[in-house]
Amino acid sequence: MLSLSQILMAEGEAISTFEELKTTVQKRALETGSIFFQIDIEPPGYSDRPDDWYDQLEIAFSSAR
Repeated sequence: MLSLSQILMAEGEAISTFEELKTTVQKRALETGSIFFQIDIEPPGYSDRPDDWYDQLEIAFSSAR
């Protein structure tokens, strides 16, 4: 299982926008082959973070397969 907290702990310093976070979620999903994604924390308040951020992260993860 891939979790958002794992991604942010590992690569959070390198991520500066929500779009970069979505790309990183997709990349990590492909690298790990995870079939489940847990959004266990709220991402930082990136200036481009949309109101539907939760759904967009889910879509980014699902589209990586």
